[in-house]
Amino acid sequence: MFVPNPMIRYFKSTIFNILAVMNRMITQINNLTQSIGKIVSWFSILLIIIIIVDVFFRYSFNITTTATFEIEWHLFGLMFMLGAAWTLEQDKHVRVDLFYQSFGSKTKALINLFGTLLLLIPFCWVGMVESIDFVTHSYAQNETSPDPGGLPARYLIKATIPLGFALLLLQGISLILTSIKTLIR
Repeated sequence: MFVPNPMIRYFKSTIFNILAVMNRMITQINNLTQSIGKIVSWFSILLIIIIIVDVFFRYSFNITTTATFEIEWHLFGLMFMLGAAWTLEQDKHVRVDLFYQSFGSKTKALINLFGTLLLLIPFCWVGMVESIDFVTHSYAQNETSPDPGGLPARYLIKATIPLGFALLLLQGISLILTSIKTLIR
């Protein structure tokens, strides 16, 4: 069967345009994820300093505060929630596998595609949607720490939950697009 040359050119240009859009989306999502991840990674140094000072004052002078303890877990939660997407982008997340490393790039892309579509995206969506009520309820109550001397505005740290899931969802979309690109090469 003969296919006219303009049809082939149109098909190739359409595929090229789709791939160009996919590349731009992947780059923009990855850049956002990397920027946030690099900023959040600096919080680990701040957390270490706070912990060292807390331990020093606790054991040297028997002084500690609830606010110090809470800021430590707030920083850890912030790093975990906002850094998860960067971890996925860098392919440094925990993966329990026996065979994945020995697979070729197309098989890995297929596993990543289906794993992201069937597991990661639904998990992020549920986590994001369900946590929004959690945050809005906390904000409406102007929730603070229940402990004397604790931190105010607990809704701020709770807001990192839907934000973290949204970033992870975006990075999942980037992984889907990257997997599709690998599969059609």
